[in-house]
Amino acid sequence: MCGFVGWVDEGAAGYDAATTIRRMADAIAHRGPDSEGFYADERCALGFRRLAIIDLAGANQPLFNEDGSLVLVFNGEVYNYRTLRRELIAHGHAFATEGDAEVVLHGFEQWGEAVLDRLRGMFAFALYRPAKGELFLARDAFGIKPLYWHAEGGAVVFGSEIKALLAHPRVPRQLNERRLGHWLCMEYLPDEETLFRGVRKLPAGHWLRWRDGHAEVRRWFAPRFAPDPSLRPEAAAEAIEAAVRESVAAHAVADVEVGCFLSAGVDSSLVAAEASRIMEARTFSIGYGEERYSELAAAAAFAKATGLPNRARHLGAEEFFASVPAVQYAMDEPLPNPSAVPLYHLCRMAAESVKVVLSGEGADELFGGYPYYQEYLAFEPYRALPAPLRRALAAGARQLPPGMHGRRFLLRGAHPLAERYIRLEYNFTWEEALGLLAGDLAAEAAGAKAPWEATSALFAELERDGADRLDEATLMQTADILTWMQQDILLKADKMSMAASLELRVPFLDREVFACARTLPRKMRVTRRETKPALRRAAARTLPSVTAAMPKKGFLTPLSQWLREEPWAGQVREALHSATARQFFRVEALDALLDEHRSGARSHMKRIWSAYCFVLWHEAYFS
Repeated sequence: MCGFVGWVDEGAAGYDAATTIRRMADAIAHRGPDSEGFYADERCALGFRRLAIIDLAGANQPLFNEDGSLVLVFNGEVYNYRTLRRELIAHGHAFATEGDAEVVLHGFEQWGEAVLDRLRGMFAFALYRPAKGELFLARDAFGIKPLYWHAEGGAVVFGSEIKALLAHPRVPRQLNERRLGHWLCMEYLPDEETLFRGVRKLPAGHWLRWRDGHAEVRRWFAPRFAPDPSLRPEAAAEAIEAAVRESVAAHAVADVEVGCFLSAGVDSSLVAAEASRIMEARTFSIGYGEERYSELAAAAAFAKATGLPNRARHLGAEEFFASVPAVQYAMDEPLPNPSAVPLYHLCRMAAESVKVVLSGEGADELFGGYPYYQEYLAFEPYRALPAPLRRALAAGARQLPPGMHGRRFLLRGAHPLAERYIRLEYNFTWEEALGLLAGDLAAEAAGAKAPWEATSALFAELERDGADRLDEATLMQTADILTWMQQDILLKADKMSMAASLELRVPFLDREVFACARTLPRKMRVTRRETKPALRRAAARTLPSVTAAMPKKGFLTPLSQWLREEPWAGQVREALHSATARQFFRVEALDALLDEHRSGARSHMKRIWSAYCFVLWHEAYFS
């Protein structure tokens, strides 16, 4: 696990290359505190920071092929590297290291971009051909590892984190104000743009080729479900158990100690239990003194029942609030998901003992773990009504008081999925977002597409791929994999772990596990009574029944409660009255949200926290 930076610039640079590439690499030193490496010629520079996990002494980067015609910097892990290494040696390639990254170098030399289909792992990498001045960037199938790029004036600048790109003189530090409304609604941007103008994300499952001052971007992997109606529940459970077990074993390969995150849920518990079959797996848990929000007791009970060593700690409000600026800086873009804060502390605690942890991210998206997937089943009879009748019922529902039972159901059910997908207005509605923005920002944001228009291409693509034959729960899972999981869940996991110089691996997000999950009929992923039924059935073969049946809780925090208490409510209000807040938001609207939340009349925790995190992030990057 590492980080890399670089550029290809055909023009007159006008800056000192050696100083610039080192400054960029230093900005991500936390991703690789063990060593550094650099490459430069007249048009390209590459920088690398290493967290040594495999071949501790020998696999430093950049790496070169036998004749020096290819240069590689690589972030991530290839879990089938030993198999690929043997195959490449049989083809006549000579290896200089025992590490996994070198199979990417020789694999590209042997198969070109088709090497991506052979890689099992998490990765982002840059390959450079000095003779042609050609650059090839690629990102793993699910977007576990991040990769950003900026192109301007015949030059491309790239790296593992945005803060590294901002250290390059060709990358302006400008806010992407046009997308603020979308960010307020979704807490992330669901496409290639970021909140830094001109800085883009290479999407998961894509590669980019840069030559002659132009970028060509192509998709190499598209996650799609293909349910098999003939699959029986017991056969599905056996297949899931085997796939997860084998994936955990593959993800546990390292030359350093590997630990596991442990909550009370089925996902992390299953990973930890499978890891304990092959190694002495230390587990790490975090919780709160407020017991209704804490899973520590359940995690400790599971650890005791299974004989897993468990290190746990409580996170208090003072420490929680004190670390928010560091969390927002580490994220690169503002992320108001409150679970980022306990994850930040959990990673720091684990990093005191191990360099690698296994975690349960991805299981909910692949196996149907979110309760809102069940919404489709509730809507099914309503959606069978003629569209004009549903529109009429929705018009009547708009006259009902907000919060009245049934109002939201009638309003949402009147729209097709592409317009009511829950992530589109996850924090604020589009109307609320435009109403919150100050002055000209509201007008600029209103000129952008509404959230459902911004993601219309995604749903149109799913329809072209035959999604009209799939149910809405499956479509929501696919949309989550392509947006929420990539831009929120995995980005949070990467940035919080790397801030602690800790490698986080996700065995559920393995192409072999996905090959199993994609064939499950909808009833094995979500029913009216249960989420993840097939995964739970598989887990029950290994875990205590109470753990296998544990309902989805998420990474809970007492934040909603704390925002009703002093000094935390006052601290947040002060930030929301700052000059930064006034520059972007209507402060009186934020005051009203905080007052209503404190009164207990309604919970506005997510909305308040979004604005607060944006203010702290903006002060970190633009002050």
